[in-house]
Amino acid sequence: MRAAIGLWRWRHNPLRRSTDLVEAWVALAAAVLLCLAVPLTGWTVGTSAYGSLARAVRTQQEQRVATTARVVRLADGPVSGPKSVETAGEERLRRSVVAHWTAPDGSARTGTVATARQHSAPGASFRLWTDRTGHPVAPPMQPGTARAHAVVAGLTAALLAGLLVELVRRLAVRRLVVRRYARLDRAWAAAGPDWGRTGTGS
Repeated sequence: MRAAIGLWRWRHNPLRRSTDLVEAWVALAAAVLLCLAVPLTGWTVGTSAYGSLARAVRTQQEQRVATTARVVRLADGPVSGPKSVETAGEERLRRSVVAHWTAPDGSARTGTVATARQHSAPGASFRLWTDRTGHPVAPPMQPGTARAHAVVAGLTAALLAGLLVELVRRLAVRRLVVRRYARLDRAWAAAGPDWGRTGTGS
């Protein structure tokens, strides 16, 4: 961690400048934030995300019902309706079929749905998820998937927080360096007329 490099500037010596001490405090503040605030940010975001996803999992499990559908024939076209990113990626592994299933209220339903290719032969049965009205829906999110998404969200938040701390530290150090060079330029300008003269100041 490069933020700790500036801590040596606390050492007492006659050449230490005020900007050196400020840079040391900036480095200490960055180190504390990286050790405490960044993990806390990741934990808070991950916990919040998991809480929201866990509620979504419970809601989906309450509102979606698994049933057994039976293939009637292959469909003439793809399944209609909105498609998620996951569904679009799985289309090449699935087939659109006309299937028959029973809704939660006991009524018979027939429609075009997607199923795995190995279950697309007429007469084959497969698991189908429906809502309470009997319309096909995506399977409910699994608790393990919710935990994985929450972990990714927490790690991403911690990473972004760490990058923000490092960016602020670098900007602060850059301003200190600019001020340091400006003071040096002024000092050289003041000493310039007498530089190199024998007996200067005598």
